[in-house]
Amino acid sequence: MDAASHFSRSYAEARAKFLAAAEHAGLDVESHAHPLLGRDGEALAMDVALQGAKDARSLLIISSGCHGIEGYCGSGVQHALLADAAWHALLRESGVAVLYIHALNPHGFSWWRRVTQENVDLNRNFHDFTQPLPPNPGYDEIAALLVPSMWPPSPEVAAALQRHIAAHGLRAFQQAVTGGQHDHPEGIFYGGRNPTWSNVTLRHVLQAHGRRCARLAWIDLHTGLGPSGVGERIFAGRDDAAAIARARAWWGEHITSIHDGSSTSASLTGLMWTAVDDECAQAEYTGIALEYGTVPVTEVLDALRADQWLENHPEAGAAQQEAIKRRMLAAFYTDTDAWKQAVLEQAFEAARQAVAGLAAR
Repeated sequence: MDAASHFSRSYAEARAKFLAAAEHAGLDVESHAHPLLGRDGEALAMDVALQGAKDARSLLIISSGCHGIEGYCGSGVQHALLADAAWHALLRESGVAVLYIHALNPHGFSWWRRVTQENVDLNRNFHDFTQPLPPNPGYDEIAALLVPSMWPPSPEVAAALQRHIAAHGLRAFQQAVTGGQHDHPEGIFYGGRNPTWSNVTLRHVLQAHGRRCARLAWIDLHTGLGPSGVGERIFAGRDDAAAIARARAWWGEHITSIHDGSSTSASLTGLMWTAVDDECAQAEYTGIALEYGTVPVTEVLDALRADQWLENHPEAGAAQQEAIKRRMLAAFYTDTDAWKQAVLEQAFEAARQAVAGLAAR
């Protein structure tokens, strides 16, 4: 497998590759046009391609770009699957249909941001917004330290943040920062106060494609947590013993979960997979987030803090803007052949396991 050939250097290139690969595979693509343009003036869209029967009893969703810039990885996986003859043969034999959702958050993908155009973390945005939103007093306490008024942070800000971590512990710090918050729209991991464009559009996709199946599996591709090149399989579903057991039977006993604290991820609110419960309630659901490590988590967090500071300070000089954006890309996409090869090998294994699990049911 020529791993590097499946990955891209821009959103526009990634989208063009996805569309071409889908066409070559004989698949129709429905494109949900985004209202804004990309970094290079290109059109943006959430592109969706179905491989298999529309009324298949078993449906596997493989999605990329929930967190914008992480789409560089996920899009590469999708392109590799679409280009693989053995994968196509497996699907024909199994009767499992696959729904490829390319660039859930195309704006963030194009602009090298993790968040949507609303500055919202899409994977914290799935709430019933008619009800009170979950508070996050831990984030409130350190909001001004996480995204300070100047970048790089002053020594005083850095010292205050270290004192906070020493007092509360690293795990509590991670929970406060990444769990999701709704009171600091110019902060990080902001869950928003309304459904984003990506939230609404994804729900339309699920309504159109996910309401005829009896079994639905989902592999959502992410980067930025864990050892470099290692894909952690994080259970993405309710704290339900049967669903967790099913996921571990399919993908292995090493499946981790935010419900029991075994995942490198903190416990999160407003998660995207909850849309399946809302829109495809008839289906037996089994899902994971496949989370690939890149650089140490402290580097990832500092990249996110710097990027948010830049969003709040568009007057920053060109050199600083470029440095911050390059740091963001490095935090979520490792541009080496070895990393890409590892990503594809693990993704192909997880995808085949999902098909086997769905077919066996």
